[in-house]
Amino acid sequence: MERSNRTVTEFILLGFTTDAGMQLGLFVVFLGVYSLTVVGNITLMVLICNDSRLHTPMYFFIGNLSFLDLWYSSVYTPKILVTCISEDKSISFAGCLCQFFFSAGLAYSECYLLAAMAYDRYVAISKPLLYAQAMSIKLCASLIAVSYLGGFINSSVITKKTFSFNFCRENIIDDFFCDLLPLVKLACGEKGGYMVLMYFLLSFNVISPALLILASYLFIITTVLRISSSQGRLKAFSTCSSHLTSVTLYYGSILYIYTFPRGSSYSLDTDKIVSTFYTVVFPMLNPMIYSLRNKDVKEALNKLLP
Repeated sequence: MERSNRTVTEFILLGFTTDAGMQLGLFVVFLGVYSLTVVGNITLMVLICNDSRLHTPMYFFIGNLSFLDLWYSSVYTPKILVTCISEDKSISFAGCLCQFFFSAGLAYSECYLLAAMAYDRYVAISKPLLYAQAMSIKLCASLIAVSYLGGFINSSVITKKTFSFNFCRENIIDDFFCDLLPLVKLACGEKGGYMVLMYFLLSFNVISPALLILASYLFIITTVLRISSSQGRLKAFSTCSSHLTSVTLYYGSILYIYTFPRGSSYSLDTDKIVSTFYTVVFPMLNPMIYSLRNKDVKEALNKLLP
């Protein structure tokens, strides 16, 4: 990225509203959500580390998902909180670049991680007697490493390409963080090649893992339907319910943002709400999704509490 391309030194994040009263209200809401995110994800990680009953491949992935979600939320929420209570709505060029890089890297990594978790559920249901052997710690660690590696390599590509643009127009971003689509609007120059790259990376990092998840669940359904008893089928499906809920919420919001047609009724405020869900709210919900109906996690929590 050449320095000569940097015609702006900072960006202005408009956030959600300019009304001071509403900004204070949003500050309280986001502070509460972030507090729950931190407490929930750290608690789940501590439980998984401390309780030997949770030392299984499934909880290994859940623990790593909690770590990723905690990191993911921390990329956005502290800056949102500052923006809500400060008159200074600016973010430096370098700060915007870093936020964009980690945002894309963690979002891509989560897509891969959710696909790895779907494969884990498939192995657990189709090969229950060989589950521990098939999902060895080496394989699980490799899947986690590949998820992060794939996510951040692709993030490096899109970040370099995005911030190589000449931002010669106004530096006002009508959003609460440095996201791809608002930044592209501010960029000058020919964008045809960039849009091709963007949708290629979207297909590679979001659609491809989604297809792997879909394939895993098709195999899971096929396996479950072979189980003779209805109680056995219900128990098998119940082990996937948390993951399936997580996948639906996360992919639903991301695919809406980047693939939903932008017609005459398109509203940027709607995009902000959906973006808030998968960047701020979703990391708070995941610990609840994976623990509220989980007997092992509840027992581990009761054991930890005095």
